[in-house]
Amino acid sequence: MLNTETTGAIGLAALEARLRQDIEWLALPGKSWTPKVERDGAPVIDVAIIGGGQAGMAASVALTHLGIPNVIYDQSPKDFEGPWATTARMETLRSPKTLTGPALGFSTLTFRAWFEAQFGLAAWDALDKIPRLQWMDYLRWFRRVMDLDVRNEHRVLAVLPRADGVVELKLQSPQGESAVLARRVVLATGRDGLGGAYLPPLVEQLPRDRWAHSSDVYDYAQLKGKRVGVVGGGSSAMDSAATALEQGAARVDLLIRRKELPRINKGKGSGSPGLVNGHQHLPDAWKWRIRHYVNLQQVPPPSGSTRRVSRFSNARFLLGTAIDSVAVKDDGALLLQTNRGPLELDFLFFSTGFQVNWGARPEFAAIAPHILAWGDRYTPPAGEEDAELRDMPYLGPVFEFQQKTPGALPGLERVHCFCYPATASHGTVSGDIPAISDGAYRLAQGIASLMYGEDVEYHYRNIEAYEEPELAGDEWTPSPWELPELPR
Repeated sequence: MLNTETTGAIGLAALEARLRQDIEWLALPGKSWTPKVERDGAPVIDVAIIGGGQAGMAASVALTHLGIPNVIYDQSPKDFEGPWATTARMETLRSPKTLTGPALGFSTLTFRAWFEAQFGLAAWDALDKIPRLQWMDYLRWFRRVMDLDVRNEHRVLAVLPRADGVVELKLQSPQGESAVLARRVVLATGRDGLGGAYLPPLVEQLPRDRWAHSSDVYDYAQLKGKRVGVVGGGSSAMDSAATALEQGAARVDLLIRRKELPRINKGKGSGSPGLVNGHQHLPDAWKWRIRHYVNLQQVPPPSGSTRRVSRFSNARFLLGTAIDSVAVKDDGALLLQTNRGPLELDFLFFSTGFQVNWGARPEFAAIAPHILAWGDRYTPPAGEEDAELRDMPYLGPVFEFQQKTPGALPGLERVHCFCYPATASHGTVSGDIPAISDGAYRLAQGIASLMYGEDVEYHYRNIEAYEEPELAGDEWTPSPWELPELPR
């Protein structure tokens, strides 16, 4: 039990009381204003959100505050949504602790408020970066205090837009298969939201039990006494290497093609309210140029993550190293042929990022062939080719997918991409901590506008039928037309 007199901490109960007061003073959440919709006798949800991580929760709160009912479906068990307590292996978040994240403008909903309420101001001042598992605890609290409707252990089997104004979702849960209808579907599915891990072709030369991607669920304790290689030099590479070392790996080699690690985070340097709000309105050439430059420069691993590796004497940073081929020796060891000579390993991690890969996501099979991608719409100048940007969807102003061939899949525009692949069209507002609230409000306000436009006849009839009087009729006395003659 914390001693609030010595720490200055007010406790979570007091913070939650303040939050409730903030919400009440702002008259939130908004009153539901959308019509009840049915199809063939089945109710239709206004908005179904796929993914209950920080993006999905921020979107849910923003919609709820605008009076739009919504439901979140997440495939993970309760309190394990997102990567933080499962596949993420960093010790702390990269983002500065002062960023407000999914708080949506509420000071009492920030991580800082949650932290100080429990541990006090002195502890906050002493905190450097936010510990990863503590961030997960904060998100669990966020879900609870905002009373979000999250249906856990619901995996999406199919997303099926229809021409009658709804999208059908096929779901698998512990209770079996089911179907729900929604007017709008939001894909808040994270970094690998429209595909999965990117893996180089040499993976095909390896037995499946000898390699893993850094985003895989994997028991690093199996690496004790093993020679481990990690392909890549970003933050996930450092996290995988450090975890392997901490679990007793005999040696860990970081195989990095660059001759030097990047040192400047250009994405951080470009951040401003101007870019957050202005990226979506830029010409395509500028959108591409900015995002390609950031991709080309690459994001450096955090200093702390890198030092976490380098403090081990059995870690090697093999810069300027490219793998030409790999083979399995008779004794089971992996023999890598590199530009710097042969290298023997027992296990190999690929920290090679993610890609849009519709083939890896069978639940999107019905919509994938119809989605307009950046490669369909924009041809960059020579030298600015970028496979990651090319494959990203070319989204509308409300993060909505657009049809490659107009009319080929009516209803596709009812599916909204609120995950990392929205970056090319909207900037970094759909997953990363710094601007997630801005993105959530943009999404919610856009959906509110679209839904009102669809139902404008219904809303007009409500205006006509509205009869609550402002005046009772006895507030005045009619005056005669002719004024009395004034005395001379």
